[in-house]
Amino acid sequence: MSETSINKVLLAYSGGLDTSAIIPWLKENYGCEVVAFAADVGQGDEELEGLEEKALYSGASECYIVDLKEELVKDYIYPTVMTGAVYEGQYLLGTSMARPIIAKAQVEVARQVGADALCHGCTGKGNDQVRFESAFAALAPDLKVIAPWREWDMSSREDLLSYLAERNIKTTASATKIYSRDANAWHISHEGGELEDPWCEPTEKVWTMTVSPEQAPDTPERISLNFEKGRLTKVNGELLSPYKALCKLNELAGAHGVGRLDIVENRLVGMKSRGCYETPGGTVLMAAYKALEHLVLDKSALKFREQLGLEFAHVVYDGRWFTQITPPILAAAESMAQSMTGEVVVKLYKGQATVVQRQSPYSLYSEDFATFGADDVYDQSHAEGFIRLFSLSSRIKALTSVKGD
Repeated sequence: MSETSINKVLLAYSGGLDTSAIIPWLKENYGCEVVAFAADVGQGDEELEGLEEKALYSGASECYIVDLKEELVKDYIYPTVMTGAVYEGQYLLGTSMARPIIAKAQVEVARQVGADALCHGCTGKGNDQVRFESAFAALAPDLKVIAPWREWDMSSREDLLSYLAERNIKTTASATKIYSRDANAWHISHEGGELEDPWCEPTEKVWTMTVSPEQAPDTPERISLNFEKGRLTKVNGELLSPYKALCKLNELAGAHGVGRLDIVENRLVGMKSRGCYETPGGTVLMAAYKALEHLVLDKSALKFREQLGLEFAHVVYDGRWFTQITPPILAAAESMAQSMTGEVVVKLYKGQATVVQRQSPYSLYSEDFATFGADDVYDQSHAEGFIRLFSLSSRIKALTSVKGD
């Protein structure tokens, strides 16, 4: 297992049990220096508190914590929203969207410290190993990638705890971890525990970002979202940065139980998994953006955007952000977003986010054309000729069938 050619490894470090054990394991099995790297993607201060101290205590020589919150929202979340990407019709890609920016930052820090290898703590059953390593292949093919879960003989939390105890490395982790969670500014995911049985309804212990819809306020709340060329700029009239705007939406929507999702999805590696996701602000943002699209885009443009979203959902989920297909998809979405300026009002109530008002200087809706009353812009008698031409192929087919009989 030893690789004498590895001198310095940059480890994607979370401070949890897995990566705490990986640091000494790397030093023992590769005889190398280990530098810890953590990305602040909005997962919260609790997860980042004391992280550097933990890393150094576990044997890392240094620990870098990189603030990626604004960049994540501006350069990864907003572009994905503009494509309308939703995986398998439901999942808003919270974990998937954060992986490319984390991998990119990890490579940048690796170059900075002179590392000749990258390491992650992803298991051999999940999607993230593919996402990280595909990004590494595109950005730093010269760096070796080490994936301990595919190499070591430990297979349980008890094994990891024993490994650390034998080396007198203290950890706050316990043998009974109910849920596996991943959080960032966009969402939090939950797996494990009772969720491993699709027949078991999630208990309230699962949810951490939203209140129960049943316990949400009995009075609805309306919030206003302003967009400029596809980007959210204001919430309730307040000018906010991309990250702070999302935080505001999370706070407002979470209080009304908006954004809970319980699904069984198809993992990239071939198996199905059951997960619960909370995406309160993202649910509101997607609903508002879609409402603006329906106001601004014509039938063919909206159909094309829907096709973009379907394709890009798989690109993001599968970890193909840094491949040739991403730039043209994002360029097309960016082009359509040039007219995505306007204001949308969303009503929050008992777990639902409902669009109730929308306006845009680029709106294609005309009351003069849509009215059922008398108007001077549409002669209803003209519809007959349109219908005859529109249904001409059906008419010809029917007439041909009659002759054949």
